[in-house]
Formats: sequence, structure tokens, C-alpha cells
Amino acid sequence: MADHGAPGERRRWFASPDIDLIVWFDEADAPIAFQLCYDKRRAERALTWHSDIGFVHTAVDTGERQDGLRYKAAPILVEGGRADLSRMTDLLAAASRRVPPAIAAFVTSKLRQHPDYPCAT
Repeated sequence: MADHGAPGERRRWFASPDIDLIVWFDEADAPIAFQLCYDKRRAERALTWHSDIGFVHTAVDTGERQDGLRYKAAPILVEGGRADLSRMTDLLAAASRRVPPAIAAFVTSKLRQHPDYPCAT
């Protein structure tokens, strides 16, 4: 998906049947970016956040053709429409047993900062 691999940065990848979470860290081991891929079994989408650019929501074009007339192409990210932030938060919470608490808290706090995040009433 996204590649923020600048020199000195490292990443950690967490996976479950429903989501993939990739988190990039700077040289001081502080998180600087993440990509949360969700609905992997249906119509996969990805929300990417980077400290330099903010949020980008995309869909994953798997490269599969419905007519079967050509070979599978490499998956690419395309315009993804409106992000389902409540669903992402729920999926992350369900998978967070595999994610260190500090990383899960970081991603959840960024999701809540998204301009479309539903406000509690």
C-alpha cells in the first residue's frame, strides 16, 4: 500500500482477518504515520495518516478483472469515498489484542481527530 520508508524510519505491521495496520516510526521511535486497511474480505479500503499530509482515504483495486480475460494486475489505491470511521474504530478495538496498547491508543486518537469522525451526542 503506502510506503513512507524514508531513511531512519521503520515500520511495524499488524494483521487480522479484517484489518491490516501498518505504523511507521521515526528515529526516536515515535509514530509518524499509519495505514489502516479494513474490510479486507469485502471491498478493501485504506485510511492513511501521515504527520506531514494528514488523512487520505482510498479503496483497494485488487487488479482482478470480472471478465477473466487478462491476468491479475498489481493492486493499487484509488479514490475511496467517505471513510467509515466508526467501523474502523470498532475493528481496531476488536483486533487490538494483537497491537501494543500505546500503538492502538495512538491510532485511535488520530481516528478521532479526523474531520468526519462522528461526534458523541
